[in-house]
Formats: sequence, structure tokens, C-alpha cells
Amino acid sequence: MTVTSLEMTSPADLQPGAPPPSPVTLDHGPPAAAVRDLYNRIWAPLGPSGRSDWTEAQWTAELSQPGIHTYQATIRDTPAGFAELSVEAHGSVGIVVFGLVPEFQSKGYGAAFLTAVTRTAWTLNAPTTRVWLQTSSNDHPHALCNYVQRGFRIFDRHDRV
Repeated sequence: MTVTSLEMTSPADLQPGAPPPSPVTLDHGPPAAAVRDLYNRIWAPLGPSGRSDWTEAQWTAELSQPGIHTYQATIRDTPAGFAELSVEAHGSVGIVVFGLVPEFQSKGYGAAFLTAVTRTAWTLNAPTTRVWLQTSSNDHPHALCNYVQRGFRIFDRHDRV
């Protein structure tokens, strides 16, 4: 598996994509049960991942940590995705988890969702000087392309066993 780390160092670097077929809204702070369900729906087709077997209690503990912000993407009144952001020291905000459920993937929503999440990340730290994320070769095939097209730059790439 290849892990690619990307960053954006100015909000001016953000390149929004084409408008989505329907509006994508961000709902802050979905409950742990909803996050767990969305996470499992997003990553099930890609194979087991680090949090697939987490209990609701583990999700509750993760989401209640200081500096953790979660957002549910909603499209046409349907939960469509989830992002977890982590406010870090020295002005960094990490996009720790980002994904859409399969029924909304490859349909023009990913760019809008990533744009909204990235704009939100720039507002979470005072001042935010960097927004970063990681993707792997096990993620959705369009993930890396979406990140680069939105203005993220690769700063590291390595193989992980």
C-alpha cells in the first residue's frame, strides 16, 4: 500500500470543482452512531480499515476529544458522507477521515464535499496555516486526483506494509 500525504498552505490554494448535481450541506457534530454507520458504509467496499470494528463507545470517545470536529455531508436529505477534522498545534488542521457513501461516489459530489470540508478546516484554528490529509492506494480510485485538483500538494509518499 502506498500512502500519500498532501497539504495546502493557503486558503487561496483551494480550487473548487464544478457545481454538484444537488447541493451538499455540512451538518456539524453528527452522533457517534451515525458516524459509525457512515464510516462502515464508505469503507466496506474498499476492504477492512482501522476503524471498521470500532464500537459506538469507541466512536463516542474519539469524537469527544478536544480539537476533533465531525461533519456529515447531506445530499437531498440523505446522509451521504462524513469528515473528521483534527485541530493541531502550530496552526495545522488535519482532515483525518473523508469519504462519501458508495451511492454518491463518482457522481459529481466529491469535489463539492471536499471544497466545503477544506473551507471549514481553514476556519478552525487561529490562525490556520496548513490543512493536510493522507490517502492510500487502498482508497477510492478518484481520491488522490480529487485532492490534487482541489489544490492540495503532495509532500510525502511512501510504501507501508
